[in-house]
Amino acid sequence: MEDKIILNVFATRLSYLIKNNNTDINKLVSDLGLKSKTTIYRYMNGEMSPKITTVKVIADLYNVNPVWLMGYEVPMARQNIKVDNNVFPMPDNAIPIPVVGKISAGIPLLAVENIVRYAYAPSSQVKQGYTYFYLTVQGDSMNLKFHERDIILVQKQSDLENDEIGVILINGEATVKKYKNENGLIILQPMSTNPEHQVQIYNPKEKDIKIIGKVISYQGTV
Repeated sequence: MEDKIILNVFATRLSYLIKNNNTDINKLVSDLGLKSKTTIYRYMNGEMSPKITTVKVIADLYNVNPVWLMGYEVPMARQNIKVDNNVFPMPDNAIPIPVVGKISAGIPLLAVENIVRYAYAPSSQVKQGYTYFYLTVQGDSMNLKFHERDIILVQKQSDLENDEIGVILINGEATVKKYKNENGLIILQPMSTNPEHQVQIYNPKEKDIKIIGKVISYQGTV
């Protein structure tokens, strides 16, 4: 593909990234090695075309596809899909899925205040009749499967089979673990190299336990 910037589309997409991420313009100027904020505002207004190298730096800062930022109709996300440690390229027919910043008992799952951005999932992983969301991984309790800051694709459902990985609310706090229901007890197993993470066993009669969904896949940044 020829390195050509579609100026008006670039301006719109750059403005979206800056506003959606509450970007400090002064810091952005510094990160790009520019002399003043005027250049950024000229980019955002479509009055000035940046160098291709500048576009690539901006794409790195926001972890987006530089070709998308240049104005082409390709997926915004610059990510690979990982399923059971196999890596697949992002297909063209990817579907935007909301990335949820936090799950809590008192706020609807996909309320506006929970959605921090959108990422893409291949259409082959999204079934009709289900709701999907991404959740950002925090900590290392599941680092044998995925790592901190990866995003996991969750199929919203209220039950899990034994040994499936799911998102579960325990007294309003979300956790991602391998699930098992045994003799009326809920067993949540970490999959981690960190010995500090131990198996958790809960009695549903004593704890408020709610299954949010099943983990389908995950994405790690390239």
